[in-house]
Amino acid sequence: MEVKIKERGNEVKDKIIIDERPEVNLWKDAFRRLLKNKMAVLGGIIIIVLLILAIFAPYIAPYHYAEGSLLDNYAKPGAKYLLGADFMGRDLLSRIIYGTRISLSVGIVGALTAFIIGVFYGVVSGYYGGKVDDIMMRFVDIMYGFPTLLLIILLMVLFKSTFAIATPGTFVGYLNVVDRAFGGLFFIFIGIGVTAWLGMARIARGMALSLREKEFVEAARATGNFNLQIILIHVLPNLIGPCIVTVTLAIPGYITFEAFLSFIGLGVNPPTPSWGMMISEGYKAIRSYPHLAIYPGLALAVTMMAFNFLGDGLRDALDPRMK
Repeated sequence: MEVKIKERGNEVKDKIIIDERPEVNLWKDAFRRLLKNKMAVLGGIIIIVLLILAIFAPYIAPYHYAEGSLLDNYAKPGAKYLLGADFMGRDLLSRIIYGTRISLSVGIVGALTAFIIGVFYGVVSGYYGGKVDDIMMRFVDIMYGFPTLLLIILLMVLFKSTFAIATPGTFVGYLNVVDRAFGGLFFIFIGIGVTAWLGMARIARGMALSLREKEFVEAARATGNFNLQIILIHVLPNLIGPCIVTVTLAIPGYITFEAFLSFIGLGVNPPTPSWGMMISEGYKAIRSYPHLAIYPGLALAVTMMAFNFLGDGLRDALDPRMK
């Protein structure tokens, strides 16, 4: 941009350069930084592929997960069965593809449960403080007193034993019907959901305690905003990023819980395929047929690493100190 300035009767041209920088947006800037992280991009691509496999499993899998022939039991990898067949002659590749649904469902539902309940609980506790904070966080401390995995196992034993003999038509009987409709996943969702939100609640509470003393929150109070308005408009947007990172990094843990429960026989109902159940069935014949345990184990390991890579990338991308 050129500006003419008159000095002592002479016309002098002076060039003024205006710095026209693009408007800075937190999420766009974070997305650009995320794309520069090759491992995070790789993790995201793997997760997208797994989601496609889970959604279109009936069209991608060569066979149905329960379809098998005893004539093909323990079939080794070949033309008919690309990854071999299990002890009942069921295609291993098809069962791994269908098993993607179980692992991703548990990971996503566990993450959503932890995020929604944990963030709401922690923000309310931290923002109001005082007696409200003391009462709410003492309950969290009591829940933390129980080992997470042991508590989930005890809940699953209760669901699979006592609830299984409930009278049809009662509330527990309806829960059993829903659980059977989900292939045994419903009780796993409940078991993981009971404990998944505790860590998120503590993180959200700590950040809310800090944010409620900031100047923009004080200004919002001074202008007559209600507490709910302040929480939704001013507090939540400033802690949502770290909470997303935390819940993404926790997804592999939820998948591990499901795999372990299925491994010890407290997971999904047969013949619904689960990678943990497939590993449990395969390790018994691992000396003669190692492919039965190796391939489901690889699928589980790749999925967990993908979420870890994506979580690490999100942590770096959403960190305001990373430029």
